[in-house]
Amino acid sequence: MSTLVVTGTGTGVGKTVVTAALAAVARERGQAVAVVKVAQTGDDADVETVRALSGVDDVHELARYPAPLAPATAAARAGTPGVGATEVAAAVRGLAGRDLVLVEGAGGLLVRLAADGSTLADVARSLGAPVLVVARAGLGSLNDTALTCEALAARGLACPGVVVGAWPAEPGLAERANLEDLPRYAGRPLLGRVPDGAGRLDPATFARRAPTWIVTEGLLT
Repeated sequence: MSTLVVTGTGTGVGKTVVTAALAAVARERGQAVAVVKVAQTGDDADVETVRALSGVDDVHELARYPAPLAPATAAARAGTPGVGATEVAAAVRGLAGRDLVLVEGAGGLLVRLAADGSTLADVARSLGAPVLVVARAGLGSLNDTALTCEALAARGLACPGVVVGAWPAEPGLAERANLEDLPRYAGRPLLGRVPDGAGRLDPATFARRAPTWIVTEGLLT
């Protein structure tokens, strides 16, 4: 079983649609794919989005909290310690038999998942899994991406590269400049761009276009 962790440089950068695109590509290749969402806060429904866009039914949400806050904070408000890295890693290992398990984080790499202080970085380290970074297209992305990739390197975690989420149809100067600068700031290759609005495509169109958005050779094996 191969495992890939998907994190973002922050919240709302498009990692759910990136996860769905990776799942769709793997499914079209005939791989047995599972997706794990470590925690869902607020009213969003990331697992339903992944399932609908990718056509993958083997999708698991490990925790859901009503408050739209960081997972550990939302869990505390709900009166629970939350689901930490140990529990997440155990759930992923319980999916043995799949060719690929995609683990989608909540927020950024170092956001606390539970009262024990564990993070998605701890999940990746426990699993020995590489971490794909999803970056914002516009201003602020270079610094946030550099910090995320430095945090991965400091923990000895592999990072195959960076994907830009929600790439605008008409990119401005900041977006175009970032596209050139991101690999240098990240110290990792830019693996692609997922267009803004991809999450609103019908599943057949999404699956057909997904392979053109991200360089997946060596990423999904």
